Order: sequence, then C-alpha cells, then structure tokens
Amino acid sequence: MTEDFGTARSATEPVVYIGTKPVMTYVFEVISQLNSGVDDVRIKARGNAISHAVDVAEVARRHKLMEGKVKIKGVSIGTERLVNRAGRETNVSTIEIMLARTEKALGEKAGAEPSVSRPEGPESLP
Repeated sequence: MTEDFGTARSATEPVVYIGTKPVMTYVFEVISQLNSGVDDVRIKARGNAISHAVDVAEVARRHKLMEGKVKIKGVSIGTERLVNRAGRETNVSTIEIMLARTEKALGEKAGAEPSVSRPEGPESLP
C-alpha cells in the first residue's frame, strides 16, 4: 500500500507539522508522542521547513532518551500546487517522514541483559 502526502488519515494518528519554531520544540513533541505509547509518528513539512523536518527526524532518532529505540520507517516527497499571495499558482515541495518505535522501545524482554555494563566488585571502587 503506497501513501501520498495528502492522503487522509485517522484523527488519532500522531502528526507533527514543522513550521518556524526552534527544532528542539518539534523534537520534544515527537519524543513525547513516541513515549506516550504510539508506534508511529509522522513528521510533515513543506517548502523551506523541509530541512527542519529532516533535522527533527535525525535529532529525535539520535536523542539520548530514544537512542536505539526509533528508526526511520519511510520518507515520502511530493509537490503541492498552492495559490501565492499574488494570486498565482506555485509548486511547493513537501516531505513526510515516518518514525517508528523499534521492538526495544516497546519493552525489553524480562531477564534481558542491560544495554550498559558497569564493572562490579572492589576493583571498580576509586
């Protein structure tokens, strides 16, 4: 099943629209959505905000709270025709980036080894 940027989706699906706010504002929105239990978050932008959308996806994916827990599921690009302020139609580029939680983020299995090993015993004391 292929999906386009303009395809209607359910109202409960989390979508973060990128605008002119600082990048970290959107990063924290994406992280909070993923931590709330949803499996996928869509990041959408058009025009000059596309580079910010890519930054948001990469920072969220590599953020220390989400390290190894988020992957890029897909990227969709396209063009929308809009009417500008002068009344003329123009083409505006669009991007949609789908971030998905990995299995690790959905809950580590009981008895699994921790991802960070710390030395134990008297030799680890200062």
